[in-house]
Amino acid sequence: MSGNTRTLKVVGGDLFLIAADVMGDAEQWYIIAAANNLTDNVLPPTPMTLVIPPALPAGTSNGGILGAPT
Repeated sequence: MSGNTRTLKVVGGDLFLIAADVMGDAEQWYIIAAANNLTDNVLPPTPMTLVIPPALPAGTSNGGILGAPT
């Protein structure tokens, strides 16, 4: 891992809430999803370790659309 990338152990949850908590912006949920090969914001109720990449600077998110350009 490089830069400010870190990990977070979770059991289920919602990437909107996780992004709001750890990145300060719920719309950046798709960055966590992409880093973890996920396609949905709702996590399964099984233990997993998420890779949390650095947040984008304020105002540069793509509006929270997975796969859209930033």
